[in-house]
Amino acid sequence: MAATQRIIAGTVVTAACAASLAGCAIGTDGAKAGASGPQKAKPVQAPPKSVVRLIGDGSTAYTGAQPHLPRPERLKPGQKPPQFVVFSWDGAGEDGQKLFSHFRKVAKANNATMTYFLSGVYMLPEDKRDLYRPPQHSPGRSDIGFNDEQGIADTVKQLRLAWLEGNEIGTHFNGHFCGSGGGVGEWSVEEWKDEIAQAKQFVKSWKTNTGMTKAAPLPFDYDKELVGARTPCLEGQENFMRAARELGFRYDTSGVNNQVWPKKRQGLWDLSMQLVPFPGHSYEQLTMDYNFMVNQSGTATQGDPAKYAFWGDQMRDGLLNGFHRAYDGNRAPLIIGNHFESWNGGTYMRAVEEVVEGVCNKPDVRCVSFRQLADWLDAQDPKILQKLDALGVGEAPKQGWASFLSGRPAPAPKGVPGAPAAKRP
Repeated sequence: MAATQRIIAGTVVTAACAASLAGCAIGTDGAKAGASGPQKAKPVQAPPKSVVRLIGDGSTAYTGAQPHLPRPERLKPGQKPPQFVVFSWDGAGEDGQKLFSHFRKVAKANNATMTYFLSGVYMLPEDKRDLYRPPQHSPGRSDIGFNDEQGIADTVKQLRLAWLEGNEIGTHFNGHFCGSGGGVGEWSVEEWKDEIAQAKQFVKSWKTNTGMTKAAPLPFDYDKELVGARTPCLEGQENFMRAARELGFRYDTSGVNNQVWPKKRQGLWDLSMQLVPFPGHSYEQLTMDYNFMVNQSGTATQGDPAKYAFWGDQMRDGLLNGFHRAYDGNRAPLIIGNHFESWNGGTYMRAVEEVVEGVCNKPDVRCVSFRQLADWLDAQDPKILQKLDALGVGEAPKQGWASFLSGRPAPAPKGVPGAPAAKRP
């Protein structure tokens, strides 16, 4: 979240943040698919009012199954896997730039769903900041500030619409503390659990904390909706994963991977961002806007305007190179991370939008949320996933997909689409 219109507390930027692998929130400030393109289930209609069951103070509500979610299909013998692409946003919130609402529309126009990692403090007004008690910091401290009533109302609207359109609402936790001196990399498992509980609580009590008691609720039970996260600056992953596993999370995306098929770590799907070619350089680059920025303009969020177009093209082409390497190779899911920021004149936002438009409507491509990707992985035959994992970066099966995945799969787990029906007595 970027502009000063909504985030009204000061921001602290540490040197450790600048040197970190992943972005820090350093500012306060369906179209038609190809013939064999993304497969989507028949849209689920919004639930009738009689289904709505308010939770707690009415900030959230149970409204039934999430609409517009495709059913995860198990690969048939010899079937080429789809090319998954995940676009995700750290610290999702709506401010004066209206990037949340913009990318909702971009996703919808391109047959895509995305994951929005909400920062809990974006649901907490400045005058209630002392309700946040961050681990290893004094009450009311946050390195990304808090919000105001209008900002919370705008963010709630976007969260509501995003979920109803089939997108996922994850978490980016709260105060975004990086580096030494109480940063998330120093937190214990119990401190992570406390941070997660507070992030949930701010979402579940935004009406009480703002006084907007007559506003419509968020249409989901956040205790059940929240199944994954990305840690600030990609720090503290190990202890976070231990806490997340105990809390029933299903995936983590806080690390750095090559473009290979995901595995489980500590019981969670490791859906970390990946390294892709960096045009003009001999090394590869992490699939995140912040990292492109740091390797182009350093810690200056608004560098040389004469280079904005080039820098954006460089990010776009790097992501597209990574996409084609997977699409024509091992079909490993491509994981991309971003922030709702206007760094270097907004050039990275333009780059991401062009990537969405360039890949999400291709045949066999599915632009999905992390939750949908985890659903699909869970539905697959473990032996097939082992075969896919054996493929290196950009490596297509030498004998072709039909031969490579033609082995007879294990029976599908009960309830998974494609499982044989139970025999009648």
